[in-house]
Amino acid sequence: MRLCIPTATSEGKSAQVYGHFGSAPYFTVYDSQQDMIEVLPNMNHIHQHEACQPLGALQGKQIDAVICGGMGMRALQMLQAQGIKAYFASPGTVDQTISRYLGRQLPEITLDNACAGHGHGQGCH
Repeated sequence: MRLCIPTATSEGKSAQVYGHFGSAPYFTVYDSQQDMIEVLPNMNHIHQHEACQPLGALQGKQIDAVICGGMGMRALQMLQAQGIKAYFASPGTVDQTISRYLGRQLPEITLDNACAGHGHGQGCH
């Protein structure tokens, strides 16, 4: 299982989970089979609303799930088209988030609760 967790810093398992998928400065990828972390910079984290392209940083990384504070509908649809599920993270570190995910304590992000733009929807942070 490979989890992508958007983070504010590149501190690995001690990094804090970032509030929103597309504008995160980093993507921390956790490989549960090898218990390894890879940190990828999000070169597209500064953008106008609905103009993000965060999946470019994840291309070729075989991600199974994204865990973040929130995400927009467009990003969710792009993930779903690739068979990637998304989950809401509680505030905390990457390590805490991985534990919550493995304990099945994180709700899934769906089209019904994703950010619909301009601050509307549960997934807007």
